[in-house]
Amino acid sequence: MDPDALSAALLAVLTPIAEARREGSSAGLTAADLPLERPKNRDHGDWASNAALKLAKKTGANPRELAAEVADALTAVEGIASVEVAGPGFINIRLEAAAAGALAKTIVEAGAAFGSNDSQRGNTINLEFVSANPTGPLHIGHTRWAALGDAIARLLLASGATLVREFYINDAGAQMDRFGASVLAAAVGAPTPEDGYAGAYIDELGRRVLAARPDLAELPAEEQLILARDLAYRFQLGEIQASLEAFNVHFDVWFSERELHAAPEDGGPSLVDEAVDRLREQGHVFDQDGAVWVRTTDFGDDKDRVIRRANGVYTYFAADAAYYLNKGDRGFAHKIYLLGADHHGYVHRLKALAGAAGDDPDADIEVLIGQLVSINGARLSKRAGNIIELDDLREWLGTDALRYSLGRYPADSPLTLDPEILQKRTNDNPVFYVQYAHARTHNVARNAADSGVDRSEFAPELLVHETESALLGALQEFPRTVAFAAEVREPHRVARYLEELAGLYHRWYDNCRVIPLGDQPVEAVHRTRLWLNDATGQVLRNGLDLLGVSAPERM
Repeated sequence: MDPDALSAALLAVLTPIAEARREGSSAGLTAADLPLERPKNRDHGDWASNAALKLAKKTGANPRELAAEVADALTAVEGIASVEVAGPGFINIRLEAAAAGALAKTIVEAGAAFGSNDSQRGNTINLEFVSANPTGPLHIGHTRWAALGDAIARLLLASGATLVREFYINDAGAQMDRFGASVLAAAVGAPTPEDGYAGAYIDELGRRVLAARPDLAELPAEEQLILARDLAYRFQLGEIQASLEAFNVHFDVWFSERELHAAPEDGGPSLVDEAVDRLREQGHVFDQDGAVWVRTTDFGDDKDRVIRRANGVYTYFAADAAYYLNKGDRGFAHKIYLLGADHHGYVHRLKALAGAAGDDPDADIEVLIGQLVSINGARLSKRAGNIIELDDLREWLGTDALRYSLGRYPADSPLTLDPEILQKRTNDNPVFYVQYAHARTHNVARNAADSGVDRSEFAPELLVHETESALLGALQEFPRTVAFAAEVREPHRVARYLEELAGLYHRWYDNCRVIPLGDQPVEAVHRTRLWLNDATGQVLRNGLDLLGVSAPERM
């Protein structure tokens, strides 16, 4: 019996009791309104509910008396061993061993699907993250957002959402011209422009551009710049994509800012032009001093925003508006933006933009701001000179250690990682601790096979040791943990869950044998424990996958 089934049983017995006390008191009540919690002290049972406390006022009943009635009715439910009332009206429920243990087989048979849920079904989400300028390598800040953004995407997909991971390529504007001029200077041996980009990576790009077009210096000056810019852009973007794939981060859509400004082949308006017209139709655009403005203060922004200057040049806000509208046109009802610590000012303007576009700023757009991350001992990139590169971090610490550690903390908290811990193969290293637990489940399974223990028998009523009860209780929590982590966009909840599960598994391993001692025969309890062992391994594997971390079978 899992928590959902138990909540449904609680609803079934509570509803008639509440109605008997006061008609209509249970109107609209669902199983989701009756959450269960794991008692901190396992002597209090497997699950606890405060349902009687919540409904006491509606029913006009004393909470403890109402709890007693519910407890009496619950004892008749199949799979429940006992029910007790505690304190002012808490209901403590203990399951029969067979009902609790049955979960082990359920998990093994569900495999990679266990933990998946429907809590986000019906939500169509565009999740944009990283979105670095294609003018240089990815740095340590991008590394944190890559790990968190991808983990959030995995959680939402596992919870039933329709979602795409999107990277917005800032490939338009003056920054790209400066980038192109810098690479061109490196290619032809000229000094770096005063406001240009510098670093060994620019020299590398210059050499690659020259290798691709040996005739570069022979072209007219304007053509040189355009060619150097576009070739270097393509090379640098390719490096960014390769860095992310090596970090186990995949994007479904790479959206170019140039698409927003490009005029269609039919000569019609660009997406930016259309955005201004559409916002004007919504009644939130006005003209002043020759410029075009959006009245974003109507939606909580600190000031109105210019979308087109008096000289006819669009602002960055115009591209933001066109991009937001384009996401909606592509069918995404909900848009999530993951932005760095220096982008707090964007929150209000993006929310205001949603309102000006006719959407609900509280429901249709979500802006998550991440804080800074540092790693003790990390060195500046030899190629870029002034940043700590993702590729250098990955080669130094490994993808698994980086992704797990970055996903283990809330995004809105500043973070300093200790590389000495991340490189240890001890229990002090959280990712090693969890991965080792997973590898141990495979080692147990291999040794069991060598000893003639298989899963040909399953007797869940034999899983009565206190460490088995605790382990099964934690396994039951996995789907709810995934659903809640998806709802609040917090992958660290999965990481902390996995560490707790690993600890419970290690304690179970120390107390309960899967393989009989000496010449003792293989019995039903050994075969049943193998199911529990394999179920734990499956949940550890599923949880690590949600964080983009591998689950090694040997360590």
